[in-house]
Amino acid sequence: MVETTALESLKRFCVAVVDSLGDEYFRAPTTQDLSRLLRIGEESGFPGMLGSLDCMHWRWKNCPKGWVGQFTGKEKATMIVLEAVADYEGWMWHVFFGMAGSHNVINVLDRSHLFTDLTDGRAPLVSYQINGTHYSMGYYLVDGIYPPWATLVQTISNP
Repeated sequence: MVETTALESLKRFCVAVVDSLGDEYFRAPTTQDLSRLLRIGEESGFPGMLGSLDCMHWRWKNCPKGWVGQFTGKEKATMIVLEAVADYEGWMWHVFFGMAGSHNVINVLDRSHLFTDLTDGRAPLVSYQINGTHYSMGYYLVDGIYPPWATLVQTISNP
């Protein structure tokens, strides 16, 4: 009974957040947004960068008992994985979370609509040059755990 009430309250809260903030924050970047992101990247010395991508594993302390098995990972604790792309101001224009099970970064990327769009040719079209070479697909800064894909540029930890 308590779990059902808690879940229903959470669902209503999420609907209210999406209804009130969705048009501004829970959407794909517009042409203006992409221009701003590319300008920021250019000014920072990263032409073509659309943001930083990372995954976080959050412990889910109050996971409903019926879901514990689905959300228990290798750490033997219930976890939720969050994948996000953010700019330097903290605007997260892509968020993907809530997958059940034990997932690493590769599993999350495989299920993320951001990369499904990339592989299906629905990625945001951009235009920039580096060393005289023209590019039409932006990239994301990531840490060393991500695969070596053209759209994922690994940062240098200790330059």
